[in-house]
Amino acid sequence: MGIKAMHHVCIQTNSYKESLEFYKNILGFEIVEETKNFHTRDYNTWLKLGTFMIELQTSKKGENLSKWNKLSEGIVHMCFLVDNVQEEFNRIKGLGYNNFRVKNNEVIYKVEDSFLFKLKAPEGTEIEFRDKNEI
Repeated sequence: MGIKAMHHVCIQTNSYKESLEFYKNILGFEIVEETKNFHTRDYNTWLKLGTFMIELQTSKKGENLSKWNKLSEGIVHMCFLVDNVQEEFNRIKGLGYNNFRVKNNEVIYKVEDSFLFKLKAPEGTEIEFRDKNEI
């Protein structure tokens, strides 16, 4: 048997509407299924881009989610491979999104043979975009 493929990443959010709009309108995900009142959560929504899926969900009733920070264990960021980093940056910025991470006074920077930039989604998820698959 063994693993066949990655199915999805689950992202919890205190800012459901902002996160949903970000993944749909900025990154181009489509809603596969949106369920209200899902097991004590206000929303549990499946989003898809190509074969990659995100399960976007609110906290359970009565729970407050902690803000993301880079010192947490577990997944630190997710990365999307693009044809041209500068074009993708311009596209996202042109849609009015401006929450980019700055490193050494640059938004787009080079790491080995690849250019990349990172942004923060409304719920705090750090998302990287790079133009070469180094692995």
